[in-house]
Amino acid sequence: MTAEQAQLDQQCINTLRFLSVDMVQKADSGHPGMPLGAAPMAYLLWTRWLRVNPRNPDWFNRDRFVLSAGHGSALLYSLLHLTGYDLALDDIRQFRQWGSRTPGHPERGHTPGVETTTGPLGQGFGNAVGMAIAEAHLAARYNRPGHALIDHHTYAIVSDGDLMEGVASEAASLAGHLKLGKLTCLYDDNAVTLAGGTSITFSENRAQRFEAYGWHTVSVADANDLAAIDAALAAAHAETDRPSLILVRSHIGYGSPEQDTFKAHGSPLGEEDVRTTKQALDWPTEPDFLIPDAALTHFRKQVSRGAQDEAAWDMLRDAYAKAFPDLAEALQRRLDGELPPGWDADIPAFDADADGLATRKASGKVMNAIAPNLPALTGGSADLDPSTKTDLKGLGDFNPPPAENADQQGSGGGGWSHAGRNLHFGVREHAMGAIVNGLAAHGGFIPYGATFLIFSDYMRPSIRLAALMGLHVVHVFTHDSLALGEDGPTHQPVEQLASLRAIPNLIVIRPCDANETAVAWRVAMESRGRPVLLALSRQNVATLDRSRYAAADGLRRGAYVLSDAADGKPDLILLASGSEVGLIVAAAERLQEQGIAVRCVSMPSWELFEALPQAERDAVLPPSVSARLAVELGVPQGWERYIGARGDMLGVERFGASAPTGVLLREYGFTVDNVCMRAEALLAGSTAASDTEQG
Repeated sequence: MTAEQAQLDQQCINTLRFLSVDMVQKADSGHPGMPLGAAPMAYLLWTRWLRVNPRNPDWFNRDRFVLSAGHGSALLYSLLHLTGYDLALDDIRQFRQWGSRTPGHPERGHTPGVETTTGPLGQGFGNAVGMAIAEAHLAARYNRPGHALIDHHTYAIVSDGDLMEGVASEAASLAGHLKLGKLTCLYDDNAVTLAGGTSITFSENRAQRFEAYGWHTVSVADANDLAAIDAALAAAHAETDRPSLILVRSHIGYGSPEQDTFKAHGSPLGEEDVRTTKQALDWPTEPDFLIPDAALTHFRKQVSRGAQDEAAWDMLRDAYAKAFPDLAEALQRRLDGELPPGWDADIPAFDADADGLATRKASGKVMNAIAPNLPALTGGSADLDPSTKTDLKGLGDFNPPPAENADQQGSGGGGWSHAGRNLHFGVREHAMGAIVNGLAAHGGFIPYGATFLIFSDYMRPSIRLAALMGLHVVHVFTHDSLALGEDGPTHQPVEQLASLRAIPNLIVIRPCDANETAVAWRVAMESRGRPVLLALSRQNVATLDRSRYAAADGLRRGAYVLSDAADGKPDLILLASGSEVGLIVAAAERLQEQGIAVRCVSMPSWELFEALPQAERDAVLPPSVSARLAVELGVPQGWERYIGARGDMLGVERFGASAPTGVLLREYGFTVDNVCMRAEALLAGSTAASDTEQG
């Protein structure tokens, strides 16, 4: 390297450092320490290795970059601005301000070039694993000899905090098992967290730990040694059978009076220390937000490189389309996020059956009906396929051949291959959530993850982030109530439905029978821009006779009139979701025999119902009918908006118990007798209240 090049490199690195420091200082909020220490590795990666097109951030064959340590967002925004993305210097100056394009932590869809929303530590690491799985699967499925159409890498910068988080450990373990050779994580090993040095909590040998996971590791002793980092990245590229962790020893707050202390982590340096730091690194103290022309010219070379890379890929894509027109059409549809024609042609209709079918089993039948027609549908469970019924039969398992038993097959059949569509996450719920988010963020997939509803608690941060990003992800959660029986309160969800319904932009659907389940899957496939959560029963539920009751397509509206009073003017409304709909139907029949005019409302999705115009909601729940009884095997929280001040709720306000399902339902009051008794008491109270008002 020439002295002139070395000088330019240093100028570019310091440009990154001080754009970031000035951002934080102007906002009087943020994290300057990481950008000061990690700027050299970020600079080298972005200018010599990362293949992106700043003028087309969505070019599909780009490399993916994840800043898992999202608190270092100022560094990412500096990179995006300098390399030519649509992020102006004025945006940089508005860091962390209302309405700005540079929020405190990176947000997907908000800032051009941000691949995924990060900040909760470890999540970005898991997302990166999902992106690497996505690339490997698409390459295995669509590439052909001489036509490597899908060929890109996934990079992440991760922190001490990321590697402490359990979600990263889960994801790293799985990534090593899956041999994701195109995944490279640069570890900003600065030995400091928010509360102090890592010596107080984090003394394990990280390199050995990742080697035990099956990763390739390289250690770089000095974050400012560009040649060593470059050699480490070259070694990571050469290693095709293992993901790579590059451990880069850095110094948080490099060059500042707070270097190597936790004080540099999450607070502005202050005007005096900013000045001192600039002087220490031979940087002009004025003006703020300085970008030397030579540095900007060097960074902006990424624009022409990116355009050339995309143009070369376009030529490759054209050749691929000529050689494999059907494959090219199918792939393009996936990349565009479109559902193929006839994707739902084979969804079954279920005959009326008093004995019925568990909605988890109906879900499995629907999934296997649509999967052959919908290649984007890919996913799996946290070691629960036999229980969640989410294995895609005959479509193979995503996994490299086991070293000692290359002909082993998983539950999906069809052998082991990166082209397989069944993902086996192991007992790693949180990693599963982060990985399916990464698949969705990468593009080309409608991913799903499955476990029991109670274990949604293990992956709630990932569910929340999917909703925040508007990712097209499907969560399949079975064993949705204490009706699962003998496994007892540790496995019986009580508060989970209410808690999950509280997450903005998440569609929760709890279908009442097999046909509602089929419609729920239609909604899930069509709901681009929002994740969908299916809450499904372990126990059998009656398949309603739709010649007597309203069509299951009413699920699309979130709530619908299942059966009604003869004149359409009910005295009482019974509402329920999921397995309890069958209970209110049976209770309504008995009440009607007593001359009570009853309306039954199936309410599988509050979110879909709330999206209706008020007039349509009032048509289902007329304001004039105050006698309303809701029935659900969960905490009552939230139902008050639908039952009103004079309504009643039969729910579960304590933990469950270990007993056969029938016993539990009886002991907790979920019987026809109790529903009728509560309804009659409610009507009596409504009549008394009405008499009082008239008097």
